[in-house]
Amino acid sequence: MKTPGVSNDTALLRRLNTRATLQSLRQGGAQTLTQLARAAGLSRQTAEVAIADLTERGLAEEAAPTEGGAGRPARRFRFRADAGHVIGVDIGPSRILAMLADLNGDVLAERRLDVGEHLPAPERLALAEQAATACAAGVARGSVWAATAGTSGVVDRSGRVSVSHLIPGWTGLDLAGHVGRWFGCPGFAANDANLAAVAEHWRGSARHVDDLVYVLSGYRAGHGLLLDGRLRAGRSGSAGELGRLPLAGWEDMSVVLGRDGRDSEEIFQAARAGEERALSVVDRLAYGLARGASALVLVVDPE
Repeated sequence: MKTPGVSNDTALLRRLNTRATLQSLRQGGAQTLTQLARAAGLSRQTAEVAIADLTERGLAEEAAPTEGGAGRPARRFRFRADAGHVIGVDIGPSRILAMLADLNGDVLAERRLDVGEHLPAPERLALAEQAATACAAGVARGSVWAATAGTSGVVDRSGRVSVSHLIPGWTGLDLAGHVGRWFGCPGFAANDANLAAVAEHWRGSARHVDDLVYVLSGYRAGHGLLLDGRLRAGRSGSAGELGRLPLAGWEDMSVVLGRDGRDSEEIFQAARAGEERALSVVDRLAYGLARGASALVLVVDPE
């Protein structure tokens, strides 16, 4: 008779070993079993079992042997980034950007749409789905493993928009549920600045630090915060909404530009030409941004 606890422990250990091997395979490129075992901190036999599991699931495959050298070359294995795909959609007040990427995060297709600021939520979602499905038109439907939407406002841990001041009809929307249904896969949603912070840590300029603040300055100001390499969005997901606090000095660009009566492109062109009024608007935005960023630096002291 099998002891349930022992059986469960064995299954868990096998999953952990497989995960460690997969992580080493993704980070180190094509490797031999000995190299993988060393990188994952496992025995060669355990790494071999994990590789067999990953190969069966389509996440690993044997790489071409290296040329040169005497004798039979050692078998090498590599991660299959093309085993599946992911979709990312940035849904903002005036723009929708969709991307298809492989499992390494390399972008394979991109679609961009300009939208009206007052476009109702159903129409905005329909356009976002249109852009996302156009990106994925060249791959099998079942190969999209996950879809994620980034947007402004407060997004809770379930992917529901708690509060949105910029996009009409967005508050209360189950955004994660919508993007998941587009492809019949797990769907996720989060604040755009938070997702940008994670992206910079994974593939961008913050790859070598674990404590960082990402400042988003566009239609409005916000920030994403990573401490010890982990995203800190707060209990309700509102940790990135410093721009809603007037004392921070982060004014929405849309509000400032609205007072001037010109859009951002016109303002910056006029500022480059030396127009004093435009320079005053740019200085005001820059001062507010620096003030808010300084407050973050003093509180968090990021790397």
